[in-house]
Amino acid sequence: MTRFLVAVVDGAKARFLTLEPLSAPELESGPDLIEHCELLNPAIEMAGQDLWANTKTGRNRGSGSRGHSYDDHRGNHLVEFERRFAQAIDTKMASLLAQYDLNTLVLVAEPQILGILRENLTSANHRIQAQEVAKDLCRMTSRQLHEYLAQKGLLPPRQVAMAASRSRSSS
Repeated sequence: MTRFLVAVVDGAKARFLTLEPLSAPELESGPDLIEHCELLNPAIEMAGQDLWANTKTGRNRGSGSRGHSYDDHRGNHLVEFERRFAQAIDTKMASLLAQYDLNTLVLVAEPQILGILRENLTSANHRIQAQEVAKDLCRMTSRQLHEYLAQKGLLPPRQVAMAASRSRSSS
């Protein structure tokens, strides 16, 4: 049986959802995506002064208050912050895959962070089937996300229970 973990990631946060199967398909609608946890990127949450000694980039004061331009390599630091966030995401995915005995990963991420996450996926367990979507869908609700991924053929579509549809049509 295929068991899904859906990880939805943008530069600031990562959401982790599982597709929960139905115990009685004739009585319930589903399956449903259930959100288990969320990771926040600490570098995004920090203000400029908390992250950098100087809030203005490329400026140094010389004599006579004239500024000298230089490259303070903030871009390299930002890439490193993203790489650390990606490692935290990878660790959380591995933990959830093992905890819930899941065998399929659907990774939905904006293209830049997807490239960084892809490096970690190659070293992941080979029993996991991974599928990728290069799109920022972090703001979608779990129901909207499920509908979108079902339309793309990545998740099974949500079924409406017969008992629920009968009660609606009789009222």
